[in-house]
Amino acid sequence: MSGIKKLAGQTLWYGLPTIAYRFLGYIMNMALPFFIDLPEDTADLVQVYAMIPFLNALFAYGLETAYFRFSQTHDRTKLYSTLSISLFTSTIFFSILLLIFRGPITDVAHLNKHPEYVLWMIGILAIDNLNTLPFAKLRQENRPKMYAFARVAAIFTNIGVVIFFLGIVPGIVKNNPDNFLAHFYFPAFGIGYYLVGNIIENIITLLILHKELRQIKWKFSFPLWKEVIQYSAPLIIVGLGGMINDVLSRLIYRHVVHLPEQQANHEAGIFANIFRLALLTTIMIQAFRMAAEPFFFNQSKNDNAKHTYARVMKFFVIACCFMFLFIALFLDVFKWFFITFANKNWVEGFGAIPILALGNIFLGVYYNLSIWYKLTNKNFYGAMITIAGALLTIVLNIVLIPKLHYYGAAIATFSCYFFMMICSYKLGQKFYPVPYAIKKLIAYISLVVVLYFIHIGITMLIKNALWFSISSGMLLLLLFTVFVGKMEAKEISGLPVLRKLYKNA
Repeated sequence: MSGIKKLAGQTLWYGLPTIAYRFLGYIMNMALPFFIDLPEDTADLVQVYAMIPFLNALFAYGLETAYFRFSQTHDRTKLYSTLSISLFTSTIFFSILLLIFRGPITDVAHLNKHPEYVLWMIGILAIDNLNTLPFAKLRQENRPKMYAFARVAAIFTNIGVVIFFLGIVPGIVKNNPDNFLAHFYFPAFGIGYYLVGNIIENIITLLILHKELRQIKWKFSFPLWKEVIQYSAPLIIVGLGGMINDVLSRLIYRHVVHLPEQQANHEAGIFANIFRLALLTTIMIQAFRMAAEPFFFNQSKNDNAKHTYARVMKFFVIACCFMFLFIALFLDVFKWFFITFANKNWVEGFGAIPILALGNIFLGVYYNLSIWYKLTNKNFYGAMITIAGALLTIVLNIVLIPKLHYYGAAIATFSCYFFMMICSYKLGQKFYPVPYAIKKLIAYISLVVVLYFIHIGITMLIKNALWFSISSGMLLLLLFTVFVGKMEAKEISGLPVLRKLYKNA
């Protein structure tokens, strides 16, 4: 139990900044309707933020996971220095390459109205990747507090820059054109200041992590690097394929939807907003991943490691189910917020959000399952699963988006993650069998889906009544909580805080 408690504690520390980052980032994105009247005006920014994670996977080429893997068996100082030198060198190379081809990138991405976005994107990628290994080092050394500080400080810097340039400076310059701020503010750049905030955030992070950077010894071990690259090479495919599965729908939406340019941009902006709301589910996934990957590798030497992995999976699925219900049962609250404070156009396609959220639960399960090929050095299988998922994503997006629009993109995401989850489970049980509580996990996921449909049915009885929707949602959430409490009574009663509650029940 101590291992689970340690993981839970670290997940909390990694989770708080991750939640803050996601939530504050989402608040900034929700603020777009207050800065921009029309969703189509956000399409170029959506395009850039769909490209960044895809290119990030190429820039990092699996070195983060490789660092966790090889730190178990090799000298960590030597490993950290070698991988850092490799990452610095490759970052410079990839950045120059993107600069050389920024013209074609601008044309292909349809960013001709904002070619400067590409330059800012390259800067974001370059600086962000320099932070990759210092953050991995903090996680490996179990220093979540420093990790949290670096993340949160940088997040608030980003928020400050965006609010300053989009919410404060425009009014000052309008009322006083001779103000010195007019020399630093360019109205035509518009929401591009989101990118400026992002790059300043990365610079601040780099400064905060300066101690970790100073620990790099400029001695490069080619034999060690070669060994690491042989391990991480399939992870490049995993990373790139994973990004295809994650961002492809937003990246190609306006190119395949078969609508006039303005309408295509409008739907692309709306879908990005839908996707961000569904991503609230992945807050739990991202927080968990920050703590889980080094935890899984560290636990691999223990005799009861597989049993620990199974219990971690169970708690993880339960947490994700609660996140899903929070989104699905209170969707009307989110609708009310956008209609009241922004524009009713922003709630188009909200019905696709639960599909995306459920797909993200499958993605989280897949991340848990993926430990089998990382521990057994069978990354090739992980690459093959990801490639198959990416191909499925490409085909389904191209076929379904023109016909079903938002729902087509959501179904493609759902199908891809479900497929990858099943494949990883089947192969994992063959090469590294873990005694997952499959029946219980299926029961939890199935129940939350049933509760969601029950909520839809109930709210149809009294339409357009927000109070009724919230009340019924809270009741259904309570029912799920009670059900989980009964099913996991033995586990939960072992927690100090809840032990007395169960004794008195």
